[in-house]
Amino acid sequence: MNFFKRCDRALARLEGWLLVLFLTVMVSLTFLQVALRALSTYGHAPWANALMGQIDWAEPLVRLLVLWVSLVGASLVTGENRHIKIDLMSELLPHHLQPYRELLLSTACAVISGLILKAAVSYVRMEAAFGGSLFSGLPSWVGQLILPIGFSIIFLRFVLRAAGEAKTVFRGGRR
Repeated sequence: MNFFKRCDRALARLEGWLLVLFLTVMVSLTFLQVALRALSTYGHAPWANALMGQIDWAEPLVRLLVLWVSLVGASLVTGENRHIKIDLMSELLPHHLQPYRELLLSTACAVISGLILKAAVSYVRMEAAFGGSLFSGLPSWVGQLILPIGFSIIFLRFVLRAAGEAKTVFRGGRR
């Protein structure tokens, strides 16, 4: 197994663990908020209301983690070649032309991911210049870093896939 495949598998394992961690934190914090709200409203427990005030950062964190889960998940499914595809050509093209189709689609996806990556970097720079904060004094641009990170990984995966398909097409390599 070559170096790139080992790196991709290690990255996929890391992404899987991050997804488990982020989802666990999201579900736990959301459950805690709902339980405290119910205790405060229906149980008339003043301590629950006071505790809700102490964890007012939980809701913005959960919203931020939704973004992180989305991008980490998108990167993971891209690496597994299970991303959303609208593909009529695979049914219409003969089997011997499939590598050309894969090369074209991988290249197009890499270009689009690269453009989105460029926009994501610009967005994070604007957030840093604006100077807003998310919660507990955390700068907003720190939370938005997943955008360039996620799209750079997606971009890299499409570039590697396009390179592999180019090898198949131009050198007659085996899949």
